[in-house]
Amino acid sequence: MKWENCFSPKRYGIENGNNDIRTEYERDWDRIIFSSPFRRLQNKTQVFPLPEEVFVHNRLTHSLEVASIGRSLGKIIGKKISQIEKIQNNDLARAFYKNGLKNVISSACLAHDLGNPAFGHSGEEAISKYFKKRDTEKAEDIDFKDNFSPQEWNDLTTFEGNANALRILTMQQHGRLKGGFRLTYSTLGSIIKYPCESLASNKKILHRKKYGYFKIDEDVFLDIAKELNLIADHVESKTVFKRHPFVYLVEAADDIAYNIIDFEDAHRLGILTYEEVSATFLKIIKTNPQENVKHIKAQANSLILDKNESLAYLRAKSINTLIYKCSDVFWENRKQILKGKYNTSLIKDIPELKDIMDEIEKVSIEKIYNARKVIELEIAGFRIMSRLVEDFVTSALTEKDKRDKEQNKILGLLPKQYYFDESSSAYTKVMHILDFISGMTDLFALKLYRKLRGIEI
Repeated sequence: MKWENCFSPKRYGIENGNNDIRTEYERDWDRIIFSSPFRRLQNKTQVFPLPEEVFVHNRLTHSLEVASIGRSLGKIIGKKISQIEKIQNNDLARAFYKNGLKNVISSACLAHDLGNPAFGHSGEEAISKYFKKRDTEKAEDIDFKDNFSPQEWNDLTTFEGNANALRILTMQQHGRLKGGFRLTYSTLGSIIKYPCESLASNKKILHRKKYGYFKIDEDVFLDIAKELNLIADHVESKTVFKRHPFVYLVEAADDIAYNIIDFEDAHRLGILTYEEVSATFLKIIKTNPQENVKHIKAQANSLILDKNESLAYLRAKSINTLIYKCSDVFWENRKQILKGKYNTSLIKDIPELKDIMDEIEKVSIEKIYNARKVIELEIAGFRIMSRLVEDFVTSALTEKDKRDKEQNKILGLLPKQYYFDESSSAYTKVMHILDFISGMTDLFALKLYRKLRGIEI
């Protein structure tokens, strides 16, 4: 892999592009932002339940902010790579890094959470709950599990939002165009944080901490890996590659956003005090020699009558500091990153910020992610999503001539784009069901659950 051959303007699922005033990478952004899966993010929980009286971030606002940060990271790194001698002598590469990389990173950031189901991170595990419950030594469960290969079963018992994002962006639904969103290979490669199959997952290794594609989408993944010259990582007989360099920038943008924004939201909801949040933000800002900390404190104090606005000012300064720090880390480690030998996230490789970021993580776990409102949402999500999976999967895997009236009615609720062929494998049928359920918003999932349980008519 080289800086000259790790990007591609080609689109997945289409041979030739059309002439357009926009670049191929700008068109990626537009295709994502006008899509239905992206719009649905406005009613998907980020961390906190979506209250009516206080504004907190949802998946949509989070994704837009991550994209903004990602564009800055892409612009900074793109400018530096464009000045490398080999790149300056390559017209295509120079133009890409100078003008295109920022659009690739921002588009990938925009799409990075498309695969996350309703009800925050608990939604992923909730979807798998039905299959985990059936992983027993009972005869009927053994027969059920025999319908799936080891990798297929692992996909289902460890449902992964990252793999689902790739699926949403590339799969051909019934009545839709081949290639899904038809994004450039560059943008698709930039969202694959964990370029491996589910059986190769290893929580101790960064690029295998989770997995990046479902078995049903293996050909799609391998096509992307080939086009972008990903480096193979030889792990027994499993499919594993090293991360694409651009992934580190997308990951950093996400890390910056949720570390800082979760603190800001926690203050709005009264979980953290103004003093706690402002002190943390100032610690970050103080590590930036380009900032006048005395002036920043004075500005923040001048806004103290509106504490939300004061924190918004400090939040902006904190994000700015982290953008430049992460850019510096990327550039310092660019050779190792390109070789696939860099094994940490950018934000965790900033020595002067390690203690501060560790403290943010500690407080987030203790006070934010374990706040009563968050726990209540997770419990509700578990019950709602797992029961929906049970209703639809049980109906889909019952032979057509043996389904009862209720099961036929349940499958009748599937939108046309999620229909499956009755001759398909059990795994294929289940994936069509999960496509439908994982795409639901919080509100839609809640209403459907109530109707199927007879709570609401």
